[in-house]
Amino acid sequence: MILTKWIKQHFFSARPAAPLPPAAGLNINFKVVITEFADNVESSGGETVARLMSDKEGLSIAYFDEPFSKTFLNLESRTLFDLIDKGQTILDRTGADILVWGYRETDRIRLNFQTEKQYEKEDCSFVSLMDSLYIPAELTDRRLDFPAALNNLIYGALISSINVFSKEAKIQKKYLLKKVIDKLSRDNSAKTLSIEYMPYVMNFLGIIYLSYAHDNGDEKDFKIVKNLFDTAIKHQDLIKNPIHLGCIYYHLGQLYDSATQYMPRRPAAYFRGAIENYRQAQKYLNKYAYPYDYGYISYKLSRLFYNYWRQKDDLQALRDAVFQLREAEKVFTYALFPEFWANIEGDLGYLLSLLGSITKSEEISELAITAYQNQQKVVTERRDPLQWANIQEHIGDIFYRLGKNADDKDLLEESLEYFHDALYIYENMQLDEDAKKLTISISKASQYLNRL
Repeated sequence: MILTKWIKQHFFSARPAAPLPPAAGLNINFKVVITEFADNVESSGGETVARLMSDKEGLSIAYFDEPFSKTFLNLESRTLFDLIDKGQTILDRTGADILVWGYRETDRIRLNFQTEKQYEKEDCSFVSLMDSLYIPAELTDRRLDFPAALNNLIYGALISSINVFSKEAKIQKKYLLKKVIDKLSRDNSAKTLSIEYMPYVMNFLGIIYLSYAHDNGDEKDFKIVKNLFDTAIKHQDLIKNPIHLGCIYYHLGQLYDSATQYMPRRPAAYFRGAIENYRQAQKYLNKYAYPYDYGYISYKLSRLFYNYWRQKDDLQALRDAVFQLREAEKVFTYALFPEFWANIEGDLGYLLSLLGSITKSEEISELAITAYQNQQKVVTERRDPLQWANIQEHIGDIFYRLGKNADDKDLLEESLEYFHDALYIYENMQLDEDAKKLTISISKASQYLNRL
């Protein structure tokens, strides 16, 4: 059966047409840079894809054909950082929102998508750099017709991959995704894709739908996305590289993770689903071969465990949240990922301070202080005085708690030093509420100290 027809019958044909969300007047074009593909034959694959995408709404397409070695595109673990580093260099030079890589594997072209914040706290896309969309290499020949469904699938993959931060950009992205889904549901193309492409097509269909519907809180949308990823997994015998299977489990984890935030019904089941699928993904994207995806999943797991602890007051969940952050910390180091490392250290400081307070552990509380101080290697007083002051206040709170519990003058005096550092910033920035709150903390610490 024609693959696109099969997909339409099973996933889209029963969906009624829905009005598109308004996005008129935004005039936002996301910049896409498509590199010259790494190919072992004379080919213009990158140019072909750039040409096909050039008339797509909401995109500004550029073709990057400067010569350089692309051996790192084999997705082997030893070259992953080279891939990320080179991609970031091109993104910085071109100001692109997204970079598209192309790499020939036998008779297929593998497309991968890279963005500036892909392995950062700010990443708000569901697409991993390891996510791969395969297309027949022969279709990149200008003389052959390109199937409309595959054309729209690539378009949807591009839109899904883009990180958006402003309210307007988020509206535009959702508007474009809705239009892509509508086009895919109405496609009557007679062109065929062989069954070997099934898991990759289903994976990206799931990503496109998840990117559009993740915050809708709709059980029907949840089931459609889950069925798309489940179908991809059912065809895992067609997947030659296990990292692609890991990506599918990763997206199932993202689906359940989103459900814990936007779907109030059966929250415990969604937490379990997110954790189970994230952990399954890590078996294929392990920390030794694919550390960046493993570490980023660990970061996501930490937040899940923390939110579960908030709901269920399960202390083990809080311990698990700390463990997962420690795993992320091993990957996203100060030397290579200073900004993300600082975010991780700040989160560690907060979680360890909670755990230290609950367990009344001086050792854990001291670890929290160390984590906060690590964060200040990046968040300096000169660079970001307000965040630096907030960290000083957090450290002061921990020293106050330790000093009060142990009747220790030195610790209480230490807390006052940190409090006064923060107060100086708050007062200079005329943050009256923050200053007033901190003055109360200073008064409490001073009164307790005077009693000793």
